[in-house]
Amino acid sequence: MIEASLAMLFIGAGCFMYRLLRGPSLPDRVVGVDGLLSTIVIAIVVVATDKHSGLTVETVLVAVLVGFVGTTALSRFIERRGD
Repeated sequence: MIEASLAMLFIGAGCFMYRLLRGPSLPDRVVGVDGLLSTIVIAIVVVATDKHSGLTVETVLVAVLVGFVGTTALSRFIERRGD
């Protein structure tokens, strides 16, 4: 089941990479970055569950916080640029 979960996450990450690279607009690219980070974080949690590792909790927490701050900053930039 772990392999199936990682395979689906890999497919999802590929779709987000496509959205990130192809755009066509800046908000689409922000969605691509945010979705890609989310799939990476979920993959880290899946692997940590498989390996019974508690060390990755801090890694996931930092990645989620960085992703949230980055998405918020990019959203504010896009909003101000539109004025």
